[in-house]
Amino acid sequence: MSTYTHLSADFHGVDAARLRDVSLLTGLLIAAAGAAGLPGSGTPIVRRLPNDAVTGVLLLGASQTTVLTDPEIGVLLLDVIAPATHEPGKALDVFARRLAAREVRSEQRARG
Repeated sequence: MSTYTHLSADFHGVDAARLRDVSLLTGLLIAAAGAAGLPGSGTPIVRRLPNDAVTGVLLLGASQTTVLTDPEIGVLLLDVIAPATHEPGKALDVFARRLAAREVRSEQRARG
């Protein structure tokens, strides 16, 4: 049995304003962790980059969630690494509901 689950997703066709919104993305990282049942509590580190892209990470115990946006092409990349006993797909659902992407491609792999 695997120790971890790694979910990665590409959100295409997302409104550029949402991809530049540091507050929105910070809130989504927190909400996604809660939805997936990820342990602990913490504060995401979210930064706007010089090209108006946003990068963020939420580190919680034995899990991590990261985002990277590219508003110029309407893309958000999401990675969730969590203990296998948790549900990273629920984190994906949180982002999908709020971002209204034209297309979402994701994959989930057992790790460890």
